[in-house]
Amino acid sequence: MHKQSAGELARITWNFLFNKPAGTVPEQTIPVWPLTRSALLAAPDNTLYRLGHSTILIKLAKEFYLTDPVFSKRASPVQWAGPARFHQPPISIEELPPIKAVILSHDHYDHLDHLDHASIMALAAKTEHFLTPLGVGNRLLDWGVELVKVRQFDWWEGVELSGVKFVTTPAQHFSGRGLTDGNATLWHHG
Repeated sequence: MHKQSAGELARITWNFLFNKPAGTVPEQTIPVWPLTRSALLAAPDNTLYRLGHSTILIKLAKEFYLTDPVFSKRASPVQWAGPARFHQPPISIEELPPIKAVILSHDHYDHLDHLDHASIMALAAKTEHFLTPLGVGNRLLDWGVELVKVRQFDWWEGVELSGVKFVTTPAQHFSGRGLTDGNATLWHHG
């Protein structure tokens, strides 16, 4: 497992903040069609809705699954700086139907925003399961999500929910949220 040096982290941070390639921000407003609970309930199975970045709502076997929920303004440890959303989510958490499972891929801020604690707790009230890689579920437990709802998996482990099988598969990526926790959770395969 490769730990990044202070110099490497400084270079990555500098490039992230000041050397963005052209075309990373839309030049015009992105059209967003609002969603309603009734429209979602009436939708056929195998339908998916992009709510922003990696947040996808999927309807399978008459149940709803939500990936990497971020409902805050910025994917960042602070809300006054960092990457801002290009649009508001097309539906509020309150309007969402009951969620069979929230699926978390890893713990970067653009996939699990710690400032979105209120959103996670609002989702916990309407979610049966949180499916996470090893270590990522601990963050949810620390925030107050009930232990019985959080299921953590090692590589190639999984679960079947309502006839839908979920399996954690290795990815070429890194995990972590700060300068000292690089690759402390599972979502790393090198």
